[in-house]
Amino acid sequence: MALSREHRLRGPRPFERLYRQGRRLQGEWLVLRLLQAMPELLPPPLRSRPASGWRVGIVVSSKVHKRAVRRNRLRRILSEELRLDPPRSRRPLWLLLSLRPGSAEIGEDRLLGECRQLLHKAGLRP
Repeated sequence: MALSREHRLRGPRPFERLYRQGRRLQGEWLVLRLLQAMPELLPPPLRSRPASGWRVGIVVSSKVHKRAVRRNRLRRILSEELRLDPPRSRRPLWLLLSLRPGSAEIGEDRLLGECRQLLHKAGLRP
């Protein structure tokens, strides 16, 4: 099952802001960027909704794997991890998870372990 709409980060402006100003935490296979939420950058239909605690975007480029089926599977794996054990934050946050080239070849457990480790390092998990 996918992340709910209220937790998905949408529109180009939030992604641009995360790439430019987001705090960056790096792992061997993943990069986590985080930034305090700025609802004014969201597309108009999403601005009027109450802010959820967090929103996330997951980026899996074609450099990670040629086949879209495999890229989408990786995206779903990470989405499910965040859905089952959401980040804990006192203030609204935007997160961006980017997979690095070669991450499609490692095991699912190793990828999820690194995701958990980065969220812990960011102070979003105990």
